[in-house]
Amino acid sequence: MKFLVMIYNDAALLDALPAGEFDTTMRGCLEHADELRQSGHLLDSQQLEAPATAKTLRVRGGRASIVDGPFAETKEILGGFNLIEAENMDEALRIAAEFPWAATGCIEVRPVRDMDAVRRRVGAAAPAAA
Repeated sequence: MKFLVMIYNDAALLDALPAGEFDTTMRGCLEHADELRQSGHLLDSQQLEAPATAKTLRVRGGRASIVDGPFAETKEILGGFNLIEAENMDEALRIAAEFPWAATGCIEVRPVRDMDAVRRRVGAAAPAAA
């Protein structure tokens, strides 16, 4: 059985961390993720860019509506995800518009953060080859 574990953070608490503590915590998270991956428990992990980088797409009556941010109505729940490769946000939105779920809910499109760059920034070692 597979599970998607979504991490939600309180920006005010993150901003209140002492200097360097975020990087230390992130490095520990990456090291723990490596352990989970080696034990077969972690299949993939990605960190999303800030919500301000997201676009939300709805198709109603054959017309697409795109708004900034992940501001889905509360009656809409996360039902799944697709990890896609696209040249830019416009191409990603075109791809997302092809999924039928835009007609019965909404599709949030958000860039995925480059975790190798984060590893380099926080000084975490590269994961061991599988």
